Formats: sequence, structure tokens, C-alpha cells
Amino acid sequence: MSFARRVEEPKKKLPMTKKRFMVYFRDFWIIILGATIVSFAVKYLFDPSGMVTGGVSGLAIVMRYLSEQYMPFVIPLWLTNLVLNIPIFLFAWWTEGFKRIVRTGLGFTVMTIELYIFPDYTFVADNMLLTSLYGGICFGLGTGLLLLAKATTGGTDMLGNSLSKYLRSISVGHLIEILDGAIVVVGAFVFSIEHTLYAIISVFIMGRVTDYILDRGKKAKITLIISKKPQEISREILSEMDRGVTSIQGVGEYTGEDRKVLICICTRRDVPMIKDIIKEHDPKAFFIVGNVSEAMGEGFVEKWM
Repeated sequence: MSFARRVEEPKKKLPMTKKRFMVYFRDFWIIILGATIVSFAVKYLFDPSGMVTGGVSGLAIVMRYLSEQYMPFVIPLWLTNLVLNIPIFLFAWWTEGFKRIVRTGLGFTVMTIELYIFPDYTFVADNMLLTSLYGGICFGLGTGLLLLAKATTGGTDMLGNSLSKYLRSISVGHLIEILDGAIVVVGAFVFSIEHTLYAIISVFIMGRVTDYILDRGKKAKITLIISKKPQEISREILSEMDRGVTSIQGVGEYTGEDRKVLICICTRRDVPMIKDIIKEHDPKAFFIVGNVSEAMGEGFVEKWM
């Protein structure tokens, strides 16, 4: 395994337009908001309850607890977050280049500063279930916002992505899972199995909330309609629902008849109305509804991320 620096061909620099500036400006504030929510979850929910959910923030919670128990001074969360992330950032800079870590650097900086300036306070005392629920929601929301702006707060996400350039037989996701899993195991030894079980609940909720933020507005339904009256059905969908319809030519293998197959991408709320239109024009039509994991374009997410 070689850690030689990856050399990329220089890319042509795009001109700074007003639209690009507004995108950068929007992402800047999204990163700050996302990092703030993550900091809140770590400082006020996970740390007071001793819940280690992985990542550098989880190691920071472990270090703070151990120093409080066995050392004459307490190692604050912000200090561990800073010290552990510095070599990770230097490694990422070496392997991926400076431009690829700028946004994550902003998220990491904001989180470190906030862990330092936020006052000590416990929002949910002695209730591990509420802590795991609300901690997972807050952490997942903050992580989702950061990912929308193409950033993270550093830590195992950045380390896993950098290591994947050399450990090509292991995916980025698996590398991050291995790193986070090792930290969760450390947390189980330092705190207890009960804390770890609650942390697993929180990790599950984090994933669901993050996926919801990233997929918001992108999921859709795909409908296939095989009917003897395709013109009437497509015309009404176009005029009454303002949804696009595409037709392709199909052949029924049993009957040998040529039929038009109508394809319509719509939202879940549109499906009942499409059923009513089909029923009105051709009750014997064949109708299929499927799930689309991501739909982008007019009527859905109009701006490509």
C-alpha cells in the first residue's frame, strides 16, 4: 500500500458568476447551520449521557470522561476534536488536494469553536431513551445539511474517504463503518453495554434522518399505463395535472397487438388522480406503479445539486 500523493490534471477554472456566487453563499450558511446542530447534539445530548455513536466526536466524549475519572484535569471536547482532526486533514490534503477539503474544513472549524464557546448545560437528564431519540434526530439533521452542501465535520468520514484511495478493495462506506464501529466498541468498554445499545438506536435514527434530508423532494413514483385509449388518458394527465407523459411503442406478445405504453413520473399524491383518469377512460387498462429513488427536473428538484 503506497501513500504517494495523487496527482490530478489541472481543471479549467470556471468564471465566478452571480449564480455561482449565490450557490457558494447559500452553502456557506448551510454548513454553519449543520455544524451548529451537530455541535449541539454532541455537547448537550451525547456527552452528558456518555453515549458514543462513533466518529471523532465519540472519541472526544471518551477522552473527556477518562480524563475526568483518572487525570487531574479534564480534556474538553473541542481540544480532542481539534487534535485528532488536524492529522486527518493533513492526510486528506495530501491525498485529495486543498480544494476538496475546504468545505469540510469550514464545518470542522465551526464545530470546534462552538464546542469551545457553548456553555455547559444538560437538556435531558437521566433519560437515555429521549437522549438517543433527540440526539439521533439532531445529529442526523445536521449531517444531512452538511452533506447537502458537500461538506462534513471531518473525522472518520474524511479519513475513510482518504483511505479508500489506497484500500481499493474496501468501499468508503465500509471503511467508515469499521472506523466508527471500533470507536463504538471503545465506548462500550468505557461506559456500559446499556449505553452502547442506546447509541445504536441513535445511529439508526441518524441514518434515517440524514437520508430524509438528502432525498427530500427527489423521490417520486413512476407509472406505466397500457390502454386502448392512450390519447385520451395522456391528454387529461397533461391538461388536468400538469404532469409530463411519454409514450413508447409496445407489442402484446399474447395478442400480437401494437399498443402505446404511457410513462408518467409523478408524486405519491398524484397516483389516486391518475387512477381516476384511467378508470374514467378505460376501466380495463393495465396500470403499474413503481418507486423512483430520485427524480430531478421541472416539477421535482429543478436545480441539480
